[in-house]
Amino acid sequence: MPVADAESSTPPDLERKLATILSADVAAYSRLMAEDEELTLRTFRGHKEVFEKLVELHRGRVFNTAGDAILAEFGSAVEAVRCATEIQAALRTRNDQLPEDRQVRFRIGVNLGDVMVQGQDLLGDGVNVAARLQGAAEPGGICIAGSVYDQIRNKLSLAFTPLGERNYKNIPHAVRTFAIAGADGIGELPAPARQRRIGRRQLRLIAAAALLLIASGAAIWGYSDYRRRAAESAHAAAAAAQRDAAEQARRQAAAEASKAAQQQAEADRAALAARQQADLAAEKQAAEEARRQADAEKRAAEAAQQQAEAERKRIEDESRRLAEANRKKAAGAQLAAITPDSSRGSAALSVPGAGGNATGVYGGPICFGPGAIEGPRCFRAQAVLHGNALSGQWPARVPGATMHLAGNVTPSGDVVIHMHADRPDGSHYAVIDMVGTLRDGKIDAAGSFRNGRSVTLNWHRN
Repeated sequence: MPVADAESSTPPDLERKLATILSADVAAYSRLMAEDEELTLRTFRGHKEVFEKLVELHRGRVFNTAGDAILAEFGSAVEAVRCATEIQAALRTRNDQLPEDRQVRFRIGVNLGDVMVQGQDLLGDGVNVAARLQGAAEPGGICIAGSVYDQIRNKLSLAFTPLGERNYKNIPHAVRTFAIAGADGIGELPAPARQRRIGRRQLRLIAAAALLLIASGAAIWGYSDYRRRAAESAHAAAAAAQRDAAEQARRQAAAEASKAAQQQAEADRAALAARQQADLAAEKQAAEEARRQADAEKRAAEAAQQQAEAERKRIEDESRRLAEANRKKAAGAQLAAITPDSSRGSAALSVPGAGGNATGVYGGPICFGPGAIEGPRCFRAQAVLHGNALSGQWPARVPGATMHLAGNVTPSGDVVIHMHADRPDGSHYAVIDMVGTLRDGKIDAAGSFRNGRSVTLNWHRN
């Protein structure tokens, strides 16, 4: 990742602080993306999620990401290094499930230094050195600055490989560098080979040997120099041609792989569109079938309702017809029961308390109680008692209709009265049944219409 040059001065609006910076990126990321973009991106996202969770667990903060690079800060060098080792252990477990050439391995560098705060971002040499240390680490490995090593060497159970004083690009001073070679519970970590220090005496011996070799080889150097240079030129040309061919083949393979991936994506989208279209057609067909079935059920329900209504009307008509026939039959039987038998003659009825012969004309008010469509009303009427039979008639309120009264008086003075009105067509209406007594020349009776409306009769003998 690009590294900014160190700031020569601090603007007044920037804050400085001491922080431990962890810098990480993916080794061979360009090659992985060129060979299989989608698989590389899915693997990287999974690794990054594990990375960020471990940073948060060790009380760190990711403050910048760019492509495959991740920058995090920690308040403690111990927590930063512990987090780095756990990240590499966790990602190694995930990478073990992938082929060797598809493994996404991070390189991590850790530095303790002064940084500048700009919003949520951090800038300065402290960040740049961490990025350079990351570049020095092996894939899956960790490099730390001497400032970090001094803070953690007696606090964590780690194995270190000293890499000596190293000069890094755009860093004005050499950086004491260490690689973490292993940790308890994690095992070994990949680390660069240790640089050996050469003393002054060894340098003198090497220089003397070199002079001796130069002196002894000076005689043959001139002869072989031409041939060596020619061979080197041929070898370099062959190597360059081979590299060019390999690069061209790699690019062609990457282009073909990308084209194949695009074709597969297009095929997947076309298949998905076809499935969606088929599902939509099936849903429309099912909806249409459901609508037709609902219409058929509705029509069947309406037909059944009409049939039920016709059957109900037929039953009601039949019930009314039978009820009317039964009513007429009952009225005829009752009238026959209270009509005097001509074989008995016209002997006078002797009723206790009636003063001897009770035969005569009786009249007075008949009162109807309140009805559904009219209030209470009374009118005057009369009937003739002949023997034990009481009979009478008078015009009804309906034009052309006649009200008939027929009754029967027992020797003990009990009275049963039946009244009904006849229309001109012979049909009955206003049917009334009453019971009462005949005492001292007075008939008192009470009853009701068939619909329950009350009726009273209070007559005196004229």
